[in-house]
Amino acid sequence: MFDIAVFGSLFLTLFVIMDPPGITPIFLALTAGRPGKVQKRMAFQAVCVAGGVITVFGLLGHQILNYLHVSVPALMIAGGLLLLLIALDLLTGKTDEPKQTKDVNVALVPLGMPLLAGPGAIVSVILAVQKAHSVATQVSVWTAILAIHVVLWLVMRYSLVIIRIIKDGGVVLVTRLAGMMLSAIAVQQIINGVTQVIRGS
Repeated sequence: MFDIAVFGSLFLTLFVIMDPPGITPIFLALTAGRPGKVQKRMAFQAVCVAGGVITVFGLLGHQILNYLHVSVPALMIAGGLLLLLIALDLLTGKTDEPKQTKDVNVALVPLGMPLLAGPGAIVSVILAVQKAHSVATQVSVWTAILAIHVVLWLVMRYSLVIIRIIKDGGVVLVTRLAGMMLSAIAVQQIINGVTQVIRGS
């Protein structure tokens, strides 16, 4: 009752898109000056918000697409373009990182959404759920979604320790590698979408 290939594919895609190593310095910047307990609580809140958004779109994505009269190939092409933009940001470095705001719970916005539950992650989950036609693939998809959120929580919760181990250079290296992988995934998704449009015409 488990498809390891589906699990691995979606987990890797979400890992690259949601970028746990890359979110570490952003999380530290947004929560700077707060006590350790508050930082840990905000890490949990951010993951819960992202998970809630992802779950809603995973469960209701098909209905949302039907309501908006959007086809799956169109969503695949649009999602691929969005992923490509994210990949370019990862490859070139984020120059517009959000600043800390003490009066706002940054765990909700911008951490939970759109940094974690961004358009790329949402599109990937909608497509993965739509393609999961059996119980085994459904279980694999939702297990992958749960697993990536656990990883995100662990990374942010122990971000101070992680940043001391891999240093700033390690974060940059991992982020660039993630950008390369994501760009390939994005191009493949665009190709798949265009292929489906051609076949359907």
